[in-house]
Amino acid sequence: MAVLPGMRARRHGRIVNISSIGGLVTYPGVGYYHMAKFAIEAMSDTLAKEVGLLGIGVTVVAPGAFRTGFRGPDSIKQSATRIGDYDDTAGNGRVGTQQGHGKQAGDPARGARAIVAAIEADKPPVHLLIGGDALDQWRTRLDGWRQEIDDWETVTRGTDFQAA
Repeated sequence: MAVLPGMRARRHGRIVNISSIGGLVTYPGVGYYHMAKFAIEAMSDTLAKEVGLLGIGVTVVAPGAFRTGFRGPDSIKQSATRIGDYDDTAGNGRVGTQQGHGKQAGDPARGARAIVAAIEADKPPVHLLIGGDALDQWRTRLDGWRQEIDDWETVTRGTDFQAA
């Protein structure tokens, strides 16, 4: 990151990275997108821990669906190849992405104002979800993970490398 030397010298600054709710939850058909956004989430979280004591803050923004050109024909290029085995998973994802274009609930101007308000706060967040859809999706994912972890706790604890 080219900005870090100057921020380190000043012992001040804030880096804002834009991820997506797709960096926290996944849906069939867009694994390539999730992979990239998960990387931004991990890099931002790690960077925050590395530079925080130097007076440098990091915020990674995970917006939900906003009315932008993101889902539109000029943004998304899809392969003409269709594999029938994936019709009910990735195929449905393709259709849903296209059908959602122009119908997203999020207002980009309001989202931008929320980001500015967050980074100007006394204690800006490292992780900032933008949009009620993003918040709902993340909470659903967390609830599912908690349940799965609880369901497998005995197996997980049984793998400790401690003498019985």
